[in-house]
Amino acid sequence: MICLFLTIISYIFQSGWTGVNERTFIAVKPDGVQRKLVGEIVRRFEKKGFKLVGLKLVRASEDILREHYWDLRTKPFYNRLISYMSSGPVVAMVWQGLEVVKTARKMLGETNPAESLPGTIRGDFCVEVGKNVIHGSDSVESAQREISLWFGPKELHRWKSSSSQWIY
Repeated sequence: MICLFLTIISYIFQSGWTGVNERTFIAVKPDGVQRKLVGEIVRRFEKKGFKLVGLKLVRASEDILREHYWDLRTKPFYNRLISYMSSGPVVAMVWQGLEVVKTARKMLGETNPAESLPGTIRGDFCVEVGKNVIHGSDSVESAQREISLWFGPKELHRWKSSSSQWIY
């Protein structure tokens, strides 16, 4: 009886932030969208074994961008960053999987593309730090904040991947 109760509770709170239910926010920035890199980026996350639970193409408002980049507001490049991020569409995504935040950061590469290894997204597709194609949450806490900023609860989907038994 307790097992049934715990199973029901775990299903209700399936969007928990640990284990295979950990989630991260990934955004293909305007330069990545313009360069038609969205499919390649999605492919890399899917091939890694992560599950896509939210995806949308948006023109980010300055309000969302100012909230998203709040911690950078005192940096000299802040206004250029807001202008760049509002210059075109952004593909906002939520990915789920075991240690997805940490792994996604490694997949993205360093913020400065010159320091990114080949095989990473920035190492393969970027030249300049001001146009580095992609954003990824840097911690589980940041992911929670960013996901709730960019997505409403009804925009995130719970579904069972038929390949999860082959990954976990």
